[in-house]
Amino acid sequence: MFCCLSSSSSLRMKMISSILLLLILSSCLCAATFVVNVTQSSYQAEENHSITLEWTFTTKTQGSWRKLFIYCSLLAPHKPLVLYQVHEGVEIPESQDEQFSGRVQSDKDVLREGRIRLHVSRLRTEDSGLYLCDVETEDGFNSAECRLNVTAAADQLQPPTENLQPDSRGRIGLYVSLGLFVLIVSYFLCQCYILKNQAR
Repeated sequence: MFCCLSSSSSLRMKMISSILLLLILSSCLCAATFVVNVTQSSYQAEENHSITLEWTFTTKTQGSWRKLFIYCSLLAPHKPLVLYQVHEGVEIPESQDEQFSGRVQSDKDVLREGRIRLHVSRLRTEDSGLYLCDVETEDGFNSAECRLNVTAAADQLQPPTENLQPDSRGRIGLYVSLGLFVLIVSYFLCQCYILKNQAR
């Protein structure tokens, strides 16, 4: 009888171990299948222009959005600057950093498709840098990053064109003066010729 009890205990222990192993493997598999990607790893734009940064994440059509956390930020030297934040499925605009205030619009229609699309307007050179987006849902947590490079506006890189060209008003004045001089000289030469003929 003791032998039967020990074998049933051993069997039960093996079953519990197998269930635990299955649970661990399934949780790892869920974490591995939740992915966050960027549609572009690098963006190039000019100052005062606009750009659209986009990330995608794994989503289920029947998923609950109560557990949706999004944190997109610019990794600045001293601290991350918040670009966009969602907490439990609700946007938190007041968490946005002052640098981006009034310049970031999110496309809410595509969020349910697992797409984070952020339109950044009136770009500045200080907006350049590495942007990281952390996403967490009931399916897992992951993040992805992209780089943005904002160059100075073209009109600030080149000297004004009017300084490179001669002043057209100055040229006109010169031509008028030369024309008057030729007319005066011609008049005096004609008068001299007439007087000379009359003297004969």
